[in-house]
Amino acid sequence: MRVLLIEDDDGVAGPLTEGLRRFGFTVEHARTGAEGLAGPEAAMVLLDLGLPDMDGIDVCRALRSRSSVPIIMISARDDEVDRVLGLELGADDYVSKPFGVRELVARIRAVTRRVRPTVPDTQRGSAKPSDELRRPGTPDIQRLGPLTIDCRTRQVRLHQSSIALAPKEFDLLTCLAEDPGAVCSRRQILDTVWEPNFFGPTKTLDVHIAALRRKLGDASWIENIRGIGFRLALPAHLDATSAAVQVRGEEIR
Repeated sequence: MRVLLIEDDDGVAGPLTEGLRRFGFTVEHARTGAEGLAGPEAAMVLLDLGLPDMDGIDVCRALRSRSSVPIIMISARDDEVDRVLGLELGADDYVSKPFGVRELVARIRAVTRRVRPTVPDTQRGSAKPSDELRRPGTPDIQRLGPLTIDCRTRQVRLHQSSIALAPKEFDLLTCLAEDPGAVCSRRQILDTVWEPNFFGPTKTLDVHIAALRRKLGDASWIENIRGIGFRLALPAHLDATSAAVQVRGEEIR
């Protein structure tokens, strides 16, 4: 995915660009609002509000007047008025500094899922599998030991057996599986699986975690990191070596 980063502070832009590239994004960096507006077309815009030549709010307004490109505002401003104004002008999300690259990537993916166009049924029937694989943003099949997650077909298999998940349970599993072993904060999960700035009861997340653990047949698949969040990991009692061999056998077949 090509991302346009409009950020005047090189101390922020440098590490952020490097971090996003590690996640597979192509990043174009603009240091002013004018440079960003004149920059190449991108699939996602990350827009700082505190620019040297013009307010980021005005840049957002100009971008939205000519394009439907997804926009995530990033700023040290934490005032509610700025957030509301940015969202009302057409921004898709708002991230307050400081933030981690992993959180930003999760928000980019969440916004992308929301704005990705649906393929009409008339086209879906004629599309070739190779075209589907080449479509930007199409997720890969994710594997962790005997667990296989096909995000394109929304199918989950464990030890070759299919597992029926509710839509939110599937979204929760894919969120955790994006980086197995890494801890996802409760806020990050709620923003990704539900919606940014989700204000519902956080108990909702615990209920879905419990249901997902039950369907996976082993609570140790999802580890609770007290006070932080959750992570997906291969249960200790599984033989990781034999699981890897099993996965390679599936790929060969």
